[in-house]
Amino acid sequence: MVSSERHVAWGGVSCAPAHVVRPDMTTSGIAGGSYLAYGAGRSYGDTCLPAGDTLVHTASLNQIISFDAQKGILRAGAGLSLRKIIEHILPHGWFLPVTPGTAEVTLGGALANDVHGKNHHVAGTFGRFVRAFELVRSDRAPIVCTASANSDYFAATIGGMGLTGVATWIEIELVPVRSANIRQTITRFADIESYFAVNESRTPATYSVAWIDGLAPRNALGRGILIEGEHADDGDFPVIRKASVDIPFVAPFTLVWRTPLKLMNALYMRQREGESVVDTEKFFYPLDRIGRWSRLYGPRGFHQFQCVIPEKAAPVTVRQLLEIAHDDAGGSNLVVLKKFGDFDSPGMLSFPMAGYTLTMDFPDRGEGTSTLLKKLDAATLSAGGRINPYKTRAMSTETFRASFPHWRKLLPFLDPRAESQFSRRVGLYSREEQSSPATIGVATLHIR
Repeated sequence: MVSSERHVAWGGVSCAPAHVVRPDMTTSGIAGGSYLAYGAGRSYGDTCLPAGDTLVHTASLNQIISFDAQKGILRAGAGLSLRKIIEHILPHGWFLPVTPGTAEVTLGGALANDVHGKNHHVAGTFGRFVRAFELVRSDRAPIVCTASANSDYFAATIGGMGLTGVATWIEIELVPVRSANIRQTITRFADIESYFAVNESRTPATYSVAWIDGLAPRNALGRGILIEGEHADDGDFPVIRKASVDIPFVAPFTLVWRTPLKLMNALYMRQREGESVVDTEKFFYPLDRIGRWSRLYGPRGFHQFQCVIPEKAAPVTVRQLLEIAHDDAGGSNLVVLKKFGDFDSPGMLSFPMAGYTLTMDFPDRGEGTSTLLKKLDAATLSAGGRINPYKTRAMSTETFRASFPHWRKLLPFLDPRAESQFSRRVGLYSREEQSSPATIGVATLHIR
């Protein structure tokens, strides 16, 4: 099926109407020009938006192909959402080994971005649990990739942001659970130094994330709540809840106002400390309760900044980043901090590394926001950190290459016709195209 539509990334940046192909699990194809696979559009920046002619929409690749309920092995189409997977596997006592902060991303998106979650410090990235996938490219027949077969394409595609081709199906390992509920523990901390003291003073839980009041006054900079969790063992498997409210259109102007946000943050800080039992949705996906919530930011959208800082430099640098946000923008609407473990991902271009990762949201206010993001990037790189490419739509070539100094390793495995707005901006394209930019092939890309 072919159409011409406008597609949007989660942060509000959009692409012009493109030649849209919706493949199925059997046959379809596109010919000529450049292309990019597109799943749910949940990348905050422009890594999910094509730079050229064709967008391959994977929504129809949404079937569960096989599920071994004894061994916990799932194979499914790349366009299937994590929510649909959870709905299928959770009643059987299985859960995703790694999940980001939304269940609405597709399986292919989780692979392409090698997503991480609240348990990176004990599990690493999503890519560590990928067993196999089929990769369709414009320059060769489809191949099945594993850690031992076509292992170079396996490594390049995990975290490769869709630039190595289209993954049609993916097989992953799951983790056993005895409940859909989470035993959650809340601990308040007064400032950012207190967070590091609390976090380093005890054995971490399986899941751990800190919410920080990004709009707090400077004398309380970094105050927040440490949220920890373990899977309960009560044998209860309630149905996962879906969004109760949906934002049907982009607001004509931003509806994310600082005054009510400050009040909400103050109330959130006052929640009771200690242990409670919450469901999967509340613990992992609190923002999913409002469908398409990013539309509240209005037509200009917003930017999400995410970095990772090496562990030794983190206490000083995280405070520095919070101070920059406070002084330049009055703070951030949403701030999250969590620890990354020392796990090597199989992906060549995966974002996480050992240390602490800080995430901040900022409404797009033009040049002032651009200047702010440049300051945050510079402070991160000075500390030996890196910026998350699929969370930003402002990353420069210099910042990308400083964040990923081994980026050239990916070049031989990029599909010569796959191109995103991100890859065009930072100069990430195949060696074939580097040597002769005018010789992009016109072979047909077949989706099986």
